Amino acid sequence: MLNFTDQITRPLKQDRGGATQGPMLSGRVSRYDGLLLECDGFPVCVGSVCSVQTTDGQAVLGEVIGFNEGRNKLVLYQSGAAVQAGARVALIDEGTMVDVGDSYLGRVVDGLGWPLDNAPRPQVSAQAPLNGTLVNPLARRQIPGPLDVGVRAVNGLLTIGCGQRIGIIAGSGVGKSVLLGMMARYTSADVVVIGLIGERAREVGEMVRAIMQPATKDKVSIIAVPADRSPLLRIRGARRATALAEHFRDQGKNVLLIMDSLTRVAHAQREIGLALGEAPTSKGYPASVISMIPNLIERAGMGIGPNAGSITGIYTVLADGDDSNDPVVDTARAILDGHIVLSRSIAQLGVYPAIDIPASISRVMNDIVPPAQQKAARKFKKLVSLYNENRDLMLMGGYVSGQDTDLDQAVSLWPKLVDYISQSPDEQAELSKASGQLAAIVGQ
Repeated sequence: MLNFTDQITRPLKQDRGGATQGPMLSGRVSRYDGLLLECDGFPVCVGSVCSVQTTDGQAVLGEVIGFNEGRNKLVLYQSGAAVQAGARVALIDEGTMVDVGDSYLGRVVDGLGWPLDNAPRPQVSAQAPLNGTLVNPLARRQIPGPLDVGVRAVNGLLTIGCGQRIGIIAGSGVGKSVLLGMMARYTSADVVVIGLIGERAREVGEMVRAIMQPATKDKVSIIAVPADRSPLLRIRGARRATALAEHFRDQGKNVLLIMDSLTRVAHAQREIGLALGEAPTSKGYPASVISMIPNLIERAGMGIGPNAGSITGIYTVLADGDDSNDPVVDTARAILDGHIVLSRSIAQLGVYPAIDIPASISRVMNDIVPPAQQKAARKFKKLVSLYNENRDLMLMGGYVSGQDTDLDQAVSLWPKLVDYISQSPDEQAELSKASGQLAAIVGQ
């Protein structure tokens, strides 16, 4: 348990001369069921961070999630805390702003900004809104061109534009984390912000060690909130990562924001929504989950003004049980600018990254690549689709060469098609070369 005594005892606000503005706001615990805590009502906003005394004299943090009959409702960031009735609850942070800045580059922090890499807490002077600001969609700049992510199949067949929001839809164990690691290491973006939300602690450690290499760490910032943390801390981690990306975008930088995973953020919001008494709908998701997803995704994209940068958002979406009709999958697919589907059947063939090319799409690709590459990509997808549709027929001996010229071409080129999609995690495939290799294979 962290000791937050210094934060609790210092004034919440100070003016420029250093004088405090008003007394500390506090109340006493009246109800606590292990998840939801209620205390005396005092003036706070939803999202405010409070400290709660425990029986051992230390304090745990909680976040205000609502009000009821004159009482404040909170959820603690640490489960199982020893909190008794009458324990003091004090406001320490209004929760609307978070620290941002270059000092977060090369660092790994949690949802509250506390370091996880055994280094001092980043010292910054700038702040950004945790929940972002509404942006006039007509004021956003147009997507200027493609972003190199270092993955051949994506660069050539599913080209991602600067400021595009795209989802990676996959079940468990099909190479999602490896693909994200490749994108983070090989991208041409100026800054990479990674939100590891609700993932296994082991996977968090492996991802950090793979990405925080000497050649790349100076442009990477990681916000990690493992699966065993409070649902509110997971949501705050996703919002903090997005706020940090917005800060760098406003500085004119092209940012790659990787959120792994959007589904875990939705699960966290489901826990909070059900605790507040919201009615569950499809698969137990309350309405607040469906509204939260577009609010988070829409914060990425192009900036405003001639000198603004971009946030290219890559959000992983877990298809539980390989169900592509999951409510979170459907909602994300509808709001995103494209999706990359990872197939378990392709992974079982030993093809990595296991991208299902016919099922994947980039909705801005045709606006940012030349017509020749568009034509070659369509031909490639057609050949892959033809081969997969007729694979069983060929295995049974029912395929006779010469009856379908397109299928004949798909069969003859299949080894080259597989080689183009396949890529070792240690191999970087530049955007400029991916298009030429694609044209050479399909003859366009």
